[in-house]
Amino acid sequence: MSGMYKKKIPLQRYWTTRYLLTILIGLIIMAVVSALWIRHTTLENRLHMMEFMAAETANRLVANEEPVIPPLNEVPGLFSERGHLMDMESSPSIYIADLRGNVLANNRPQSSLKQFDLSLLNHSKEVIKLSEGKEHEPFYVVKKPIEFDSVSLGWVVITETEANLTKVNQEYQQLTIMIVTLALLGWGAVYILSRKLSKPIKEVSKAAEQVRKGNYEVDLPSDAKAEEVDELIHSFKEMSQQLQRLETIRTELLAGVTHELKTPVTSISGLLQAIDEEVVNGEEAREFLKITLKETAKMRTMVEDLLAFNSFAANAVPLKMEKHSINKLVTDSVYQWEAGQTVDGLTVEVKLFHNDAIIHVDAVRLQQIMTNLLNNAKQSIVPPGKIEVGITESAETLQIDIRDTGEGIPKEEQTLIFERFYRGHGKKYKVGGLGLGLPFSKMMAQAMNGDLELIESTPLGTVFRIRLPKID
Repeated sequence: MSGMYKKKIPLQRYWTTRYLLTILIGLIIMAVVSALWIRHTTLENRLHMMEFMAAETANRLVANEEPVIPPLNEVPGLFSERGHLMDMESSPSIYIADLRGNVLANNRPQSSLKQFDLSLLNHSKEVIKLSEGKEHEPFYVVKKPIEFDSVSLGWVVITETEANLTKVNQEYQQLTIMIVTLALLGWGAVYILSRKLSKPIKEVSKAAEQVRKGNYEVDLPSDAKAEEVDELIHSFKEMSQQLQRLETIRTELLAGVTHELKTPVTSISGLLQAIDEEVVNGEEAREFLKITLKETAKMRTMVEDLLAFNSFAANAVPLKMEKHSINKLVTDSVYQWEAGQTVDGLTVEVKLFHNDAIIHVDAVRLQQIMTNLLNNAKQSIVPPGKIEVGITESAETLQIDIRDTGEGIPKEEQTLIFERFYRGHGKKYKVGGLGLGLPFSKMMAQAMNGDLELIESTPLGTVFRIRLPKID
């Protein structure tokens, strides 16, 4: 396993490096495209400038208004440095040629070129790109005719290498500075944003480690601007609070179960010891045995509740699903429950469904749910009181509502009543039990494709609703 473990990268470094890599790739592409564009536009601009220089030079040579090329030494500034006009470090080569291509003058005294090829001078294009093999770099030729009243007298030819025409060191330096600046700004922005994003996640991670160690008192910021981060922090806080509540419930459960089981065991032990030692005899001994049997039955019920709950939680209890009349099931369940009650001042009223309907349920489990709800309703009522059992319907379900006039469930406890082993603050001291009645009932209802819900609870009473699916 240790060989398969890979070292994890901190979130901030992970995203910073990847965003920076993305930015660098984008900037490199932009730099290459920009460099090619600068090269192309510079070449085009300088070629246009060479055409302008050739035309301007040709116009100077016919300025004396005679149809001949004047002595070139009499034309002032004919071969002045022209490279500065095109923002170049060197000047291009300028040639004056006659109609036969003979070079009459140039600005390169050391040049060995004496004559131009007539095919080049008579070419239809005025800007021509030439390459003299792989050993020589490409160069451009720009030519303009020397004309007087539409009479051709010769040619002005300007040549320059492609390398010199596209050489723009200053622009490349500016482009480099801009790309580097953008890269640094991008890295800085990504670093700050990644830090802002990773900081609350780190805090949540540390809080999770605290929770794992059993410390549920986590302190997390509540001012996150990012919606998803704020939701993460809020959900984690709620989770830690819920875990803390469950831990408290678990502790109380252990104490409660211990107490609930210890009480009948102690009582049984004492009663049996009294009988065994003949502290009591005759009728009194028989009364002690009856009490012992009741305590034994109470303990057996609690153990059976635990076993049944665990079996349902593990989906290990099969249901006997059959079709039944909902009116008959409700009537029978209420009747059997009433038969075992002895409380005076308690009225039970059943409102049957106006049109009897057939439901597909496990009759025994439904009766268990109703018995538990009726017992809870009875325990919450201070006589005189009333319990109403009514049947209604919605678009997809049939509903059995059990309404009582009891004291109600405190608002702060209403979200916890379906938690396993939870017992309300007031109930835990008045009524014995393990706090499994409502969770168990809800599990049984859901196992029958229905549900159990608390509709409302006020100091005037409580309403629970059993939802059961309709049969199509």
